Amino acid sequence: MNVLIADKFDNAGVEQLKAMGCKVTLNADLSGDSLREAVKANEARVLVVRSTRVPDDVLGAGASLELVVRAGAGTDTIDKSAAKERNIRVCNCPGKNSVAVAELTMGLMLSLDRRIVDNAVDLRNGVWNKKEYAKARGLKGTTLGIVGLGRIGYELAKRAKSFDMDLIYCDVVDQNALEQELGIKKVPFEQILTDSDFISVHVPGGEGTKHLIGADELAKMKSSAFIINCARGGVIDHEALASAIKAGRVGGAGLDVYENEPGSADTAFNDPIVQCSRVYGTHHIGASTQEAQSAVGEEVVRIIGEKMKGNEPPNCVNA
Repeated sequence: MNVLIADKFDNAGVEQLKAMGCKVTLNADLSGDSLREAVKANEARVLVVRSTRVPDDVLGAGASLELVVRAGAGTDTIDKSAAKERNIRVCNCPGKNSVAVAELTMGLMLSLDRRIVDNAVDLRNGVWNKKEYAKARGLKGTTLGIVGLGRIGYELAKRAKSFDMDLIYCDVVDQNALEQELGIKKVPFEQILTDSDFISVHVPGGEGTKHLIGADELAKMKSSAFIINCARGGVIDHEALASAIKAGRVGGAGLDVYENEPGSADTAFNDPIVQCSRVYGTHHIGASTQEAQSAVGEEVVRIIGEKMKGNEPPNCVNA
């Protein structure tokens, strides 16, 4: 079975696929035209991606393609409807990077509260300004509002609880068991906005959540509140967010995802939101820990293995 991996991927997973009899082509720089040509040239039956977009023209580039595996959870970068029409299964690896994303979210929360980045930059520039940076509020006793209490939201709540934060959440479903386990309370979305000192969004991307938090929602937040997005860039209206931060209507933001971020490594990126002084941005690395990528690699291997056995591949999102 020809497997084309168009993003960075765990080396152990590559070796496992080869041991299973797969012919593996790994090229983390593929996107757009080059991805389309690679699918055709390699006669790929399986395409594995992380952040790379897979539109209809890529899906139709080769007659052999049967399966697209997202080495992660979200599948909004893949045209699932077009894949279904072409009888191509799309599968993902839910929950395998939840801890990694939750850890980064905690890191961004702590960094915003203690202004760790600004501290480090000033010190590197020879500036000692303890008076300016000795004004942190601290996380204990503050309220964390989690938008979406799925696997990542759950892992975040567990960690925030150990910091003695008050926890509230909103979700399309009731999480009664988690409420008892974590001491977290379900509230309306509006209350998340008005009551939270920190808001962290953990919802899928797509039209249903596009600009879920825009100018109207930001206006309801505390002026001291921080918002963190390690989910999908389109969930927050970055133009409205930048305006709110500059006007002092929001305390700041921690962002790991962006609406128009590059699809491949090492390229220019000039989104105005990252130039805001109270925005701490990272390079969409939420899932990029060794632990997470090893777990994701194992799940990708399992999915492809089931396909090779003639079984319906697990975690199919467009069957």
